[in-house]
Amino acid sequence: MDEELVELIRSVITRIPEGRVATYGDIADIARAPSPRMVGKVLQEDGHDLPWQRVLRANGTCAPHIAHEQLDRLRAEGVLAVDGKVDLRKYRWEEAVTEPADEPQLGLFE
Repeated sequence: MDEELVELIRSVITRIPEGRVATYGDIADIARAPSPRMVGKVLQEDGHDLPWQRVLRANGTCAPHIAHEQLDRLRAEGVLAVDGKVDLRKYRWEEAVTEPADEPQLGLFE
């Protein structure tokens, strides 16, 4: 893996503030990584010192093998989950949001 890209991914993850979350895709977009899977690979291989608990799947859920610990850590930061799912509209890191929130889309002649 490209070491420069790995460091960029790590840098983005460290910027996620306590009490906020981002998705693997958010991190990939910000770091300009080729895919969210690369973010997962970085976390798996070299993420023990990162706030890994703040990175979720696109649907707001945790990977099953770490879900219990991840949800406990997030709860300690004030991020609550309902039925194992974090509300991304409420807790998503502001830097990760690329589209305007709930603004009506105007048609061509409106």
